[in-house]
Amino acid sequence: MTSSKRTPVYFLGIGGPNFIGDTKHPAYFKLAEVGQEITQKVQPKAVVVFSAHWQGGPNTIQINTAEKTDLIYDFYGFPPHYYEVEYPNRGSREVAEKVMERLSAKGIDVEPVKRGLDHGVWAGFIAAFDPKKNPLDVPIVEVSIFGSEDSDQHYRVGEALQSLRDEGILIMGAGMVVHNLRDYRSIMNTNKVMPYVYTFDEVLKEAVTVAAKDRRSALSTLMKQPLARQANPTFEHILPLHVAAGAAGEDVGERLWTLPEKSLSWAQYRFGSVC
Repeated sequence: MTSSKRTPVYFLGIGGPNFIGDTKHPAYFKLAEVGQEITQKVQPKAVVVFSAHWQGGPNTIQINTAEKTDLIYDFYGFPPHYYEVEYPNRGSREVAEKVMERLSAKGIDVEPVKRGLDHGVWAGFIAAFDPKKNPLDVPIVEVSIFGSEDSDQHYRVGEALQSLRDEGILIMGAGMVVHNLRDYRSIMNTNKVMPYVYTFDEVLKEAVTVAAKDRRSALSTLMKQPLARQANPTFEHILPLHVAAGAAGEDVGERLWTLPEKSLSWAQYRFGSVC
């Protein structure tokens, strides 16, 4: 792609470590489809991804500046082979510095760190960017969310970074828009879908896809509703969507696909055009 074309912004619904072996799951196929869209049509120069599994300070965003990024196995109680997964990737000090510069320019505290890639990224990237079938051969710079549940605060992070899109850098949020593990454990061996999954999935779609000038207010209002807390007892999995929405600028959001499952939603979003 040319530098004159803005990259779109994505939010990907990404599962847990066990997702990497669930290759027949509909979301696995959808992530592979979105991944092909990114590598073949968008062709970014780098990817900046906000993970639901990395929280910085209440008012501090952490940025991975490592050039070589191993995997972090940030989960417990899984069979041994999950801790042997490999996913080839590399970071970029140059791109990380661009992220820090833009955040600092907007008064957002930043902290450079060197760490690996957590499963909030690699578990989904294995499906989206299969190293053998669809490799993402560009730097991946992982960025934390805040250690807070303030959706407006996260929206502002995205706003501060949107100019990176003019440089061929793709901004992405990785998490889940409905993520209630407490309820999941109680119904995991059934086919039941909690009613709030359907309801929140649709009201969120309405908030994300409104006119760009109304999006921040719509999302902020929604996150104050009891339904939001029912769907997400803690907000870390949905906050990367707010970063993505902020980075979208004047681009309108589109839900590419969704699948309510038990007490989760696999919704995938894109802001901006691909062509």
